[in-house]
Amino acid sequence: MTVGEFVRKLPKCELHVHIEGTLEPELMFALAERNRLSVPFESVEAVRSAYRFGDLQSFLDIYHQGSGVLQTPDDFYDLVSAYLDRAVADGVRHAEIFFDPQTHTSRGVGFEVFMEGMRAAAADAKRRSGVTADLIMCFLRHLSGEEALATLTEAEPHLEGVIGVGLDSSEVGNPPERFEAAYARARELGLHTVAHAGEEGPPEYVRAALDVLGAERIEHGVRSLEDESLVSRLVAEQVPLTVCPLSNVALRVVDSLEEHPLPAMMARGLLVSIHSDDPAYFGGYVGENYRQVHEILGIDRSGLVDLARNSIVSSFLDESRKSELIEELYGSAGDQGELA
Repeated sequence: MTVGEFVRKLPKCELHVHIEGTLEPELMFALAERNRLSVPFESVEAVRSAYRFGDLQSFLDIYHQGSGVLQTPDDFYDLVSAYLDRAVADGVRHAEIFFDPQTHTSRGVGFEVFMEGMRAAAADAKRRSGVTADLIMCFLRHLSGEEALATLTEAEPHLEGVIGVGLDSSEVGNPPERFEAAYARARELGLHTVAHAGEEGPPEYVRAALDVLGAERIEHGVRSLEDESLVSRLVAEQVPLTVCPLSNVALRVVDSLEEHPLPAMMARGLLVSIHSDDPAYFGGYVGENYRQVHEILGIDRSGLVDLARNSIVSSFLDESRKSELIEELYGSAGDQGELA
């Protein structure tokens, strides 16, 4: 059995994926045509050739351009449906999907539009394949904390299907402390809290995400290894870290996959799992991330099982569902024979 087949059979959760970052060039052009919009590219090939980024900001510039084709509930339905179909093919049983409301409300597309499309797509995918999907609403950290709080207030009538809030966009120079009030309000509303930290930003941002924002899960966190006391805390508290290896290479967080700290993070006992981040832009959905860390980083099949288990443990599923998926995972891995 090839490693790709092995990976596809492992039940797993995807916890770090931005739905706007799953917009494949073909769908971008199809939606632009449907909505009678122009895109700043001549062809699908031209879009793909533009997907070579020097840093996070150069990616974000094109990411926001692409999101402009999303105009109607049907557009968001098609986007979420396409992602979930790919996720199911990779063995994903449950996804916790980030979305960026400010990217859409800033251009006149309201909550009633994108929430309708995303909720309908998640419901239909569950009927088709059994996959479950919840939504995590992210605040854009290059905007102000006041704007984040206003966005949360605007979202309150539309929170069905939303289980948490997150923090994404440009990390450097935008510390977590700016968003303390928005996170406090989110907790009052009963929402889970996660935050991007320690991708391009320093380990101090990870600590602030935990202590100031009350983050239950850290998205990325690869720079945590620079701070021994932080690593000790993350291990002791088993704080989940959702790492995105192919994204880290694409955005030059690391120069190559061979240099990625994932093996060191696993060896230290960090609760790390792997995910795709913005797969349409970074060259691989979650299954491809598993395959490449096996082939390039040398993480054996037993290690891949551990990563899949960690993805389940790190989710916001209830304990009963987590236990079911873990039982399925070890049954599947055992049925596949040799894990080394």
